[in-house]
Amino acid sequence: MRRAATSYWIGFCVILALLVMAPVVLPEFWRRFVTEILIWGLLAMSSDILIGYTGMISFGHSAFFGLGMYGAAAAQMAVKPANLWLALLFGLAAAAVVAIFVAFFATRLRDIYFAITTLVFSQIFYVIIFTWTEVTGGENGLSFSRPALSIPGLFSIPFTTETLHWFVLAVVTISYLLLRRVTQSPFGMVLQAIRENEPRARAIGYSVERYKMVAVMLSGLFAGLAGILYAIQNKFAAPDFVFFLISGEVVIFNVMGGMGTLVGPIAGAAFFLLLREGLSRYFTEYYLIPVGIIFTAMVIFMPQGLLGFAKRRLNQ
Repeated sequence: MRRAATSYWIGFCVILALLVMAPVVLPEFWRRFVTEILIWGLLAMSSDILIGYTGMISFGHSAFFGLGMYGAAAAQMAVKPANLWLALLFGLAAAAVVAIFVAFFATRLRDIYFAITTLVFSQIFYVIIFTWTEVTGGENGLSFSRPALSIPGLFSIPFTTETLHWFVLAVVTISYLLLRRVTQSPFGMVLQAIRENEPRARAIGYSVERYKMVAVMLSGLFAGLAGILYAIQNKFAAPDFVFFLISGEVVIFNVMGGMGTLVGPIAGAAFFLLLREGLSRYFTEYYLIPVGIIFTAMVIFMPQGLLGFAKRRLNQ
């Protein structure tokens, strides 16, 4: 047990060191690409709290992600000069409000009914954002200036590609460690009990609806954090990121990487984005055909995802 833990932390430190060095050795395009992978990985990891640990498939994470983006954009446009910490505060608040709203109604349902309800809510928010042009900019979205990396009274430096990557890496790493602690806590054990056998968890006295609500709110909060990081990286918020197709991609990340692992969804996001980037260069507008074939093959032959497949091969 101790040996496995030691190996895990050694691997964690090696990967973290490689990610720290990435912006120093990679060209400009790949620097931004690796940063984007980290952001999408955080979004996938947040959804794994529901999909992998609680057994609740959510198609509403685009709403949390998009509202995080718009909350950050609103803060940057309302306050001059732009302030990073206000962007985080406004974005997290927007995502939290939406998560509470969705959790209150959706967690009363189970299985496919929960999934459909989250999809409906994401589409409601998409329509509101798309049509409320005076506030959200409609289909054009909102553009803003990127805030500086600053601590009041200590320092203030503008973001570069390198410093933005390191900031995103720090946020994603801290988020991973926090979520890992949550999943290994008694709370996380109850979520897994709900996933395995909800009627039995209810029968032994757990308030299943309350645990589900907290899981949705926690998941939505970290999804909103991913949206804030994406908005800061690209300096805009657009309604396309609230559309349910974003939620569908997040589910694909989880399936490809391995659900119920936290690391798996990040690996799935990296694999999918690299696959899409590589195939789009050769198949142009038809790249989704080979992507779909590969995804189908993985579901059939690697149902536990990349991480599960790797563990199985190492144990042989």
